[in-house]
Amino acid sequence: MEPNVGPIDRIARLVIAVLFIVAVIADWIGGIAGVVLCVIAGMLLSSVVSGYCPLYVKLGLKKSF
Repeated sequence: MEPNVGPIDRIARLVIAVLFIVAVIADWIGGIAGVVLCVIAGMLLSSVVSGYCPLYVKLGLKKSF
């Protein structure tokens, strides 16, 4: 898998994932919505670590600089 997520996109994904996790831990959002946010945060963190986003491949985007 060739990296297709650029550094600015990685930072944005990291910030959003952290905000989602904080919202769940601070109990601002709970229940099913909290679980969904945790799953989305995990997906975002996965793409931050790997530098690869499968959705970008499907959409034909390449953002790695």
